[in-house]
Amino acid sequence: MKAVGFFESLSIDNNESLQNITKDKPKAEDHDILVRIKAVSVNPVDTKVRMSGTEKTEEARVLGFDAAGVVEEVGERCQLFKPGDEVYYAGDITRPGTNSEFHLVDERIAGKKPKSLSFAESAAMPLTTLTAWEGLFERMGISSEKDKRKPILIIGGAGGAGSAAIQLAKTAGLEVIATASREESADWCRELGADHIINHKQDLLPQLQQSGFPDVPYIFCLNDTAGHWESMAEIISPQGIICSIVETEEKLDLTMLQHKSAAFVWEFMFTRSTYMTDDVREQHRILNEAAEMIDKGVLRSTLTETLFPINAEQIREAHRKVESGRMIGKVVIAED
Repeated sequence: MKAVGFFESLSIDNNESLQNITKDKPKAEDHDILVRIKAVSVNPVDTKVRMSGTEKTEEARVLGFDAAGVVEEVGERCQLFKPGDEVYYAGDITRPGTNSEFHLVDERIAGKKPKSLSFAESAAMPLTTLTAWEGLFERMGISSEKDKRKPILIIGGAGGAGSAAIQLAKTAGLEVIATASREESADWCRELGADHIINHKQDLLPQLQQSGFPDVPYIFCLNDTAGHWESMAEIISPQGIICSIVETEEKLDLTMLQHKSAAFVWEFMFTRSTYMTDDVREQHRILNEAAEMIDKGVLRSTLTETLFPINAEQIREAHRKVESGRMIGKVVIAED
C-alpha cells in the first residue's frame, strides 16, 4: 500500500523530510478496524514527532493522527463497527500513523463520521475536539449546570484546539475570552463564538481588566505554557484551574498558585490510548456525541484549507503551514 514516512528528522524544506513509500497492507485483528483513508489532517504533534528523532532509521516511520475514512475490515473482538461504516478518529501516538492508504486503529477510540460533513471536513475535527473536550469537561470539570456565564480564558484561540475549545465552551454557556494576535485570527475567533478578544503578545492582565475581568476561574492554555506562566498565575481566580496542552522544558513554579489554592492540570489526548486506560472507550463516545452536535449545527468543522492528494509533497506543505505558527483552523489533505 502507499504511505508517507520519514527516516530522519529533517527540515520540512528538505524534500527527504517526508517521502512516498510502500508498506504491506495490515490485517485487522482483536479490537482493530482497518480503515481505507479518505482524508488526514496535520497537527502540531505531527511536526514535533517528525523532528524528535535522533538517528536515521532503516525503516520509515509513518506519521498522521487525524483521519476520516471507510472501514474495510474488522478484528474478531470488534463490536462497534462493520465494513462499510464511515469513521473519524485521532489515532494513537504509539502506533503507525494515518498517512497511508490503509490504517489500523482500535475501534474504541474511533467515532462515527458526522453525516453532514465530507471526509475532509471530518478529518479536521477528531484530535482537537477530543483535546478541547477532555481539557474543558474532564480536566477542568466544567459543566453548564455550575459554570454557566462564568468566564474562561482560552490562550491561542485561532488554532485547531482553540477553534474547538471556543465552540465547546460556548455550548456549556461560558463567557469566552480568546486570545489572538492578528486581525484575521481575531475575526475567526469571533466567528466561532468568542465574546472577547485579547492579544497574547501583550500583557494579559491589563487587557482582561479593560474587558471587565479582574481574574478568571478557568484558563485553557494552548500556546507557550512557560511564556504565559506568570501571567496565568496572576490572572487565575482563587480556587481556579489552569489546564495546558503545551509541553515545556522549563520548570514551572507551582508555588505561585499556592496562596490561591489554584490547580494546574495537563491535557494529553493520547493518554487513554497510550496506557489503554479502563475508560479508553470514552473517546468513542465523545466523538459520537461531537458528530451528533455537528449534524445538529451546534458545532462546525474547523477546516480552513484542503490540499490534494495524499502524498509526500502535499503533506510536507501541510507541515510547513503548521510550523509557520500562523495557521487558522485546520489544514487537511484529502484523496479527492
